[in-house]
Amino acid sequence: MVGFPTTGGWSLLYGPAGGIELMPRMDAPVVARLRAAGAIILGKTNVPVLSASGSHANDSWAGPTLNAAAPMLLPGGSSAGTATAVAASMAVLGLAEETGGSIQNPASAQALVGIKPSFGLVPNTGVMPLAGSTRDVVGPIARCVRDAALALDVLAGFTAEDSKTIASIGHLPKEGYAAGLNAESLRGKRLGLFGPGWRDQPLTTDAAQLYRRALAELETRGAVLVADPFAGSGFAAISCPVEGPGYYDARGVESVPYDLNKYLERFGPDAAIRDYATFAAATVEQDPFSKGGVLSYMHQLPAFTACLADPTRPPRLDEFVAAKTAYLDIFATVFAQERLDALVFPQMRDELGQLHGTKTIHETTVCEINIAGLPGVTVPAGYYASGAPFNLIFVGSMWSEAELLSLAYAYECATHHRRAPILDTTRPRH
Repeated sequence: MVGFPTTGGWSLLYGPAGGIELMPRMDAPVVARLRAAGAIILGKTNVPVLSASGSHANDSWAGPTLNAAAPMLLPGGSSAGTATAVAASMAVLGLAEETGGSIQNPASAQALVGIKPSFGLVPNTGVMPLAGSTRDVVGPIARCVRDAALALDVLAGFTAEDSKTIASIGHLPKEGYAAGLNAESLRGKRLGLFGPGWRDQPLTTDAAQLYRRALAELETRGAVLVADPFAGSGFAAISCPVEGPGYYDARGVESVPYDLNKYLERFGPDAAIRDYATFAAATVEQDPFSKGGVLSYMHQLPAFTACLADPTRPPRLDEFVAAKTAYLDIFATVFAQERLDALVFPQMRDELGQLHGTKTIHETTVCEINIAGLPGVTVPAGYYASGAPFNLIFVGSMWSEAELLSLAYAYECATHHRRAPILDTTRPRH
């Protein structure tokens, strides 16, 4: 975004902390589209270093981001600042980017609506990447479904600045996403439920109780619920998480050196960091890929070494392609056999951990829909006794955002679970 330095939450890329400043020469297409639609850009928000955590922003040069809905709990990441700004009513809506949960996690952690779009629906050119050519998506976070849908109307569609978006042609609703919202859209819809066929990780007792209540609310609105539709399909066996904290299948992120190189080229030949080679030289003292670095897990992916050796060449991503193909094939088969319209899961398997604790967010859909490129829409569905938000996520086939948004809208209209947080400006930051 022109006029605002790009830091990635990293002191090495933040001028006042002694780092090298990166000032964009042009707006990213998503920013340009918002400006053209009349949006007032208030600023950029906080993220963890290189967006490497889906739980918090505690290691950012700007300090930790608080959860506006529950200040002592995790705010979700990596788009933590966007969620907090929206949840605290500092902004009507914000943009977030997801490679591994960075839209759905912060939206759910702060009782917000988040749209993780189909890969290729919204341009991500000009956005600092982790997997810009394989997984990264940009989507809105808002306080209600209509605001999120209106934002997607502006953001979605083809631009020559991002060739991936050519796949979206023919898949946008003619009247727009907001125009299709219908408070009765749950009636008669067949919704698949979370179970070990999708991922063999159970919900906690409290999460299961909140999920059961939400399912009763969906049935009251006429939805037909299908228990564990992926049972016996082999879907859950596709996942291959890297070793480390949390549950994260990183396949597709091998492309990060190549994607960073393409991203930095937009800054022009006169930029202090203009390609991956100058990036590596400028950040060698905190090499993110070295042992202990925020992206050190990347060495567990076989294709990463070759990509790191030559970031100017597109990497071979055989394992990513195989996983994506398997996910999409089984997903389509199950949807056809069970005549499903969408899935509806609790977005997290348990409640949030403490802001400065060691617990990460335990989600249900991140790896699967990020590798497959499938869309998801989160919507508030209640609160734990601790005050931690509980959100549902509606997941569907490629390009099904219009239907998912309408389902979320019908649930929102029927329940009105979200409550505005009471902000305590006297609470200490640490």
